[in-house]
Amino acid sequence: MDILEHPNPALKQHALDVDPKNDPSLRGLVQAMARAMYDAPGVGLAATQVGVQKRIIIADVDDALIALCNPRIVETSEETEIDDEGCLSFPGVYIPIERPVSCVCEALDLKGNPVRLKGEGLFARVLQHETDHLDGLLIIDRATPEERRAALRRYREANENR
Repeated sequence: MDILEHPNPALKQHALDVDPKNDPSLRGLVQAMARAMYDAPGVGLAATQVGVQKRIIIADVDDALIALCNPRIVETSEETEIDDEGCLSFPGVYIPIERPVSCVCEALDLKGNPVRLKGEGLFARVLQHETDHLDGLLIIDRATPEERRAALRRYREANENR
């Protein structure tokens, strides 16, 4: 399973909700996504990044893989933080992105059970980043115009050397 890279148009599409109770293919998709994420290596991946327009994300921030179906960020902290953020769809490029330092994410697990997760620090950033992917948003869409131009230039230069 390959991770799509910018400017692949599939990265800008909105993913569709899934029904984990009635879609047995989701487990295999999550396993394939996990292999791709760990091989990259990364700490999060959205199904849209592998060309599957389903609302599924995976993350492994604390040595435990989680898979979330139909995740929605339902609360965010007022406190924000700017930190360099990378993306497997923009390999080798890091951009300072401002995000809330904590968030609450509601989703379904792979059995269809509702889950509510509170993310703080890196986990909050990953939840927000991967959920953005499901809505067709990339880190360059959250960057300042100057940072966006600089990041795209760095990305083009890096790809010329690959």
